[in-house]
Amino acid sequence: MTASDTRPPAGAPASRLAPEAFAERAKAIEAEIGRVIVGQRDLVRQTLTGLLANSHVLLEGVPGLGKTMLVRTIADVIDCTFNRIQFTPDLMPADITGTNILIEEGGQRVFKFQPGPIFANLVLADEINRATPKTQSSLLEAMQEHQVTVARNRYPLDAPFFVLATQNPLEMEGTYPLPEAQLDRFLFKVMVPFPSEEDLISIMDRTTGVESVTARKVATAAEVVEMQRLARAVPIAPHITAYAVSILAATHPDQPRAPGLAREYVRYGGSPRGAQALVTAGKIFALLDGRFNVSVDDIRAVALPSLRHRIILNFEGEAEGITTEAVIRSILDTVAPPAVE
Repeated sequence: MTASDTRPPAGAPASRLAPEAFAERAKAIEAEIGRVIVGQRDLVRQTLTGLLANSHVLLEGVPGLGKTMLVRTIADVIDCTFNRIQFTPDLMPADITGTNILIEEGGQRVFKFQPGPIFANLVLADEINRATPKTQSSLLEAMQEHQVTVARNRYPLDAPFFVLATQNPLEMEGTYPLPEAQLDRFLFKVMVPFPSEEDLISIMDRTTGVESVTARKVATAAEVVEMQRLARAVPIAPHITAYAVSILAATHPDQPRAPGLAREYVRYGGSPRGAQALVTAGKIFALLDGRFNVSVDDIRAVALPSLRHRIILNFEGEAEGITTEAVIRSILDTVAPPAVE
């Protein structure tokens, strides 16, 4: 199969959506989001990738960069249910998942489950690191298994289910770092960059004038689910999968593939979910490029957002100011793709 192939090979899982239609629909979503969000093309694409991968995305950036607006715009563009949860230190797990309430029914008092705001297709977890670890942990089951357990009863979450969480890296007082188990549930950790001066001028024109730009709905929840199914059906060559695994293995300081930077400054490398993120996101990047096969460049393109939150530096690395991005770039520079057999 060549890089120009766009049709699924014989024997590929059936899907009602053609790869060409996938790319067109994704571009329509990106274009509509771009009518509201100025610039930030990489941010929009990586966030959309998390949605199409049936996973979740963590956005990190200073205040005022449009993180919340991006999430609201996605909810406007896709015809689906949307809830926002403002995380605060006094937020309790039941405020997220829901709880059983006592009601009168047929002349008797019975307990009935009252769903919380987690029951939506798109959930904005705003300033997620301001809640206590107990409250943060209430998201673990929902994010991994797409269900909620309350009083021994399981309640499934409707598809698609997408958590977009935001956190501010500046204000550390009154915040609780996300535990590694929860960080690992996010497909991507996306750093929201400061806009260029040209983009800032456009932002000023849009936000300080009389006219306001609103997004139109260009996709439905069912269409997003169909796109997710097609993304999983994208074939990947064994040597590409081996390359993704090699990159993940190189994040561990005790592995032979680890470069010097990882051996010296990394305490723990990424979990197997890191390789899953590389492969899944690589499939979506291929589809967005109009291809039905994953290339080495697709894996490299998603390495930073897939792994930056899964690598834990040791004390020396933090003291020296080493970043996980520097470690990942070192790995990409040293780990060569396996030869095609």
